[in-house]
Amino acid sequence: MTIKPELIETLREKRKQTIDQLPPEKLKALHDKGLLSARERIGGLFEEGTFQEIGLHATHHAVHFGMTGRKLPADGVITGSGYIGNRQTAAFCQDFSVMAGALGKMQARKITRVMRYALKVGIPVVAFKDSGGARIQEGVDALSGYGDVFYANVLLSGVVPQIAVVMGPCAGGAAYSPALMDFVIMTRKNAHMFLTGPEVIKAVTGRATTMDEIGSAEMHASVSGNAHFLADDDRHALAIVKNLLSYLPQNNTEDPPHDLAMPIDSAIDPGMEELVPATSSEPLDMSAVIRRLVDDGELLEVHRGFARNAIVGFARLSGVVAGIVANQPMVMAGALDIDASDKIARFVRLCNVFNIPIVTLVDVPGFLPGIEQERGGIIRHGAKMLHAFASCTSPKITVILRKSYGGSYLAMCSQELGADMVFAWPTAEIAVMGAEAAVKILYRKELENAEDREAAAKAFTESYRQEFASPYEAAANFYISNVIEPGETRATVAIALRKLLSKRELRPSKKHGNMPL
Repeated sequence: MTIKPELIETLREKRKQTIDQLPPEKLKALHDKGLLSARERIGGLFEEGTFQEIGLHATHHAVHFGMTGRKLPADGVITGSGYIGNRQTAAFCQDFSVMAGALGKMQARKITRVMRYALKVGIPVVAFKDSGGARIQEGVDALSGYGDVFYANVLLSGVVPQIAVVMGPCAGGAAYSPALMDFVIMTRKNAHMFLTGPEVIKAVTGRATTMDEIGSAEMHASVSGNAHFLADDDRHALAIVKNLLSYLPQNNTEDPPHDLAMPIDSAIDPGMEELVPATSSEPLDMSAVIRRLVDDGELLEVHRGFARNAIVGFARLSGVVAGIVANQPMVMAGALDIDASDKIARFVRLCNVFNIPIVTLVDVPGFLPGIEQERGGIIRHGAKMLHAFASCTSPKITVILRKSYGGSYLAMCSQELGADMVFAWPTAEIAVMGAEAAVKILYRKELENAEDREAAAKAFTESYRQEFASPYEAAANFYISNVIEPGETRATVAIALRKLLSKRELRPSKKHGNMPL
């Protein structure tokens, strides 16, 4: 069968009309703001020539107020799949140039269709969010569309990685879709995410506010914790997506992309010894420890600006992908509070569903005391950590560097919480409470009767550390696997990780545990 040339030309023209082509001046205006067009975003994500669009010609046909005869190229969203390196990934990108990217029933159908395709073939989903919200001309159809998208988000949760990239407005109900995904990336200058805008807040509560105060990327990255990564502009956001995917498996049935051909580094690192402070009262910079521990000193830190008293992120140790969980004594002495508990628990659960080993670095004085913490539910939030670590079946290795007291000893993945291997530095203190506080309770009468109370307190404190808090005492009772020198940490953890990759752990059959949310 021969197709007439004029028919081919007609089809090409129809495709050209369907794909919304921005005028050069509008495209330049976007670029000046650090923005890319919807098709540039898709093109920048995938290898050239690998993206196959799904539903290019799909658009709504209902007659709604003000929409009759209006052209909506691709119905305001580009959907399909392509390759990032040699790994297939699905994506959808809302197009703000088409009716402000507003979501209607057909747009939702396109989004959920590509999400279900990702579920079938077991590949990650990247969602570019840039929308004015619901397409109000479609009424309840638009709300139904959001419901379909949320349901698909939950269906895919824990099966394939989902990454939301907020590059413009994400308002009202639309904000729940990123919140249901595994990671949220927001561009620093152009992205806003909120349920109710400043005008509505003022009308209802009488309080004046600004868009930056309630919905900016900076706020969500540092205060609310809704954003996991901050990007300088659209191109930086694309780079973060690609870097993030390099640590994740395609789906929950696969292992992360380990490089097991890489030899295990068994060398002693004298530089790690130099990081140990001279006295226990001086804080240890955990970021410096992590840089010496992981390959090339590279940590893809998640939630960097949020709950900075804890550090979580992805790295490699002798080629093995691992999730890093650590206290940061440089902030709040590394104490665990409500936000840090939420941050760690969420990250541990993510590592668990995608079979990512976890390395936990401990230097924690306890849970943060205070009226606000207690009234804010620190018990419930701290219990999230206990539940997350105890329910995690991925390989788990814990290294206690210095302080590890009370409930925080358990919360930071102790042997009792399921750690497969627990190592401790000679500087570690493992006890119910800190030596100074314990001495005041245990030796109260002796201190009252002592001629030189300061000297007595010092002697009792040292005695307590040796008798009750020593890592060798913990090793003697088999609460830890071994005491190691700081310089041995990288080699010890790397070897243990490689050995634990074949770990298999069965749990009682159930729908799911009832996590204290």
